[in-house]
Amino acid sequence: MSNSTNTPPSTESTAVGASINPTENRFTSWLSHVLSDLGKNGIFLALLAVIVLFAILTEGILLRPQNISNLVVQNGYILVLAIGMVMVIIAGHIDLSVGSVAAFVGACSGVFAVNWGLPWWLAVVLSLAIGALVGAWQGFWIAFVGIPAFIVTLAGMLIFRGLALVVLGNANIGSFPAEYRALGNGFVVGLFGESDPDLMTLGVGVLAIVLIVTQQLRTRRGRQKYGQDVEPMVWFAAKLVLISAAIAFFAYSLATYKGIPVTLIILAVLVLVYGVVMNRTVFGRHIYAIGGNRHAAELSGIKTRRVDFWLFVNMGFLAALAGLIFTARLNLAGPKAGDGFELEAISAAFIGGAAVQGGVGTIGGAIIGGLIIGVLNNGMSIMGIGIEWQQAVKGLVLLLAVAFDVYNKRRSAG
Repeated sequence: MSNSTNTPPSTESTAVGASINPTENRFTSWLSHVLSDLGKNGIFLALLAVIVLFAILTEGILLRPQNISNLVVQNGYILVLAIGMVMVIIAGHIDLSVGSVAAFVGACSGVFAVNWGLPWWLAVVLSLAIGALVGAWQGFWIAFVGIPAFIVTLAGMLIFRGLALVVLGNANIGSFPAEYRALGNGFVVGLFGESDPDLMTLGVGVLAIVLIVTQQLRTRRGRQKYGQDVEPMVWFAAKLVLISAAIAFFAYSLATYKGIPVTLIILAVLVLVYGVVMNRTVFGRHIYAIGGNRHAAELSGIKTRRVDFWLFVNMGFLAALAGLIFTARLNLAGPKAGDGFELEAISAAFIGGAAVQGGVGTIGGAIIGGLIIGVLNNGMSIMGIGIEWQQAVKGLVLLLAVAFDVYNKRRSAG
């Protein structure tokens, strides 16, 4: 018995231990970090891949300054809707009425600003208030009566499309005041004097790079301070260089065309505000909790009905804002406005990483998903591909995005 307790380590185990190469261990750890980070940033890399693909297929036309500016202006209303839609989807709901609400509010703004001659700012405020009231109407049936959001918003899609036609009288309304049109077609340029490229736009680009780099460094140091795992410095630096280069190119393109679109300023404010709401506030945490497990959220004391109600009030407000931007861009309130908006917004949310079951999704992901759809539309249009094939390609991309989400969930469960 004493011999068994004093048995020396076997030569085989010693040999195995000696064969472990510290360099291989470091490389394996680095590769693991990189692959994990690629998974977290896959949607951003997908956007870059789509941009590079169409830049090659269109022989560089996609990346011309005018086209980059148009990409933001033409897709601004979809990106606004995507912000609200991803919040609704995270909570486990869906909203099919946003296109009809956008059309209805655009029609109301036309009556206010053109037919009644109200000041443009009053027309905008009244229109946004109507959108919030529409959201409150739908939120009441969903949150307090208990009708599924799919049914309520499907009914809303029909109701508010009909009301839009009633308000318009089956006719178009235009033209709008110049200040109103600036919501969809305006640019901020030349605040520091006339120059080419515009110095103010370049300065905003530099400021954005500084803020993003600073935020990323603070996040990394905070994780290190609390002993959390961080990616290797080489990979971290490579990411920052890539992001900074993309922002610099984007800012330079805008600076050499017309400056910063007003639509982009509105989007930037929304992304910052709603990013804080979803990540730093109790309301945002409650949305994620409800989408993750509604019953558990109720047992923990979360007032799920109140959260649902205000979620749809917010969606109505953002749908109204999208309707104003779209109407301002066209300088026209028409019966066909808003067609397909809900499908584009839902697609942007799911392509951006939102989970079908709820509980997962980000504002940034929805914006990137919307940009992917915008690049697909723009690139295929430049190539002369018909609308029928564009619809088919976007449907395939949506299907693959959801399939990827389902695959990841099954792999994690396994």
